[in-house]
Amino acid sequence: MKFISDEILAYCESHSNEDSELLKELIDYTYSTETAPQMISGSHVGNFLQSLIKISKSKNILEVGMFTGYSALKMAEVIPKDGIVHTCELMNQHVKTASSFFNRSNYKNQITIFEGEAKATLEQLKINFYDFVFIDADKQNYCEYYKKSIKLLRPGGIIVLDNMLWSGGVISPQDIDSQALSDTADYIMNDNRVYNLLAPIRDGLMICIKNE
Repeated sequence: MKFISDEILAYCESHSNEDSELLKELIDYTYSTETAPQMISGSHVGNFLQSLIKISKSKNILEVGMFTGYSALKMAEVIPKDGIVHTCELMNQHVKTASSFFNRSNYKNQITIFEGEAKATLEQLKINFYDFVFIDADKQNYCEYYKKSIKLLRPGGIIVLDNMLWSGGVISPQDIDSQALSDTADYIMNDNRVYNLLAPIRDGLMICIKNE
């Protein structure tokens, strides 16, 4: 399901900040080598994440689900020089791809990859430390990722979850992923620790602000 036409999306992207040359190369590489390149968040979502990070003056970033590294690198571009991006990724192939691009960027010393199961990694990270969390990993574990991430987020911090509309599948779930995303949305709606907004941006972004 497409929520807006390709023409409108192209118009929006043409009137938004342009990706760096390295990010454009990363997108091209992803589409030429990956079997599911549409998993990349893309410039429209990437610019939205950058906007939230800049508005909130976030410095310490956590990402759950790195894929080939586009969103991690995109977020690293707008944090201060003493800021960090910690990103979790299970697939070694994706770690190798992302690392090769991170090492060519100006932000290689600010990005740390945690390879392995994200749920185990999240158990080891510092509570109330992160300013901003982006979740874009396997959908069946979304609610667990949210529950663990909210503990790691400082009061006033922001969590963004991608694919929360799942091409409309969450309205009447017919598969495991759709049901998991619907359950996650319901859990967040009943979580009095956050103010939340589900926005129809690309495939749906759930924005959660942790109460202070």
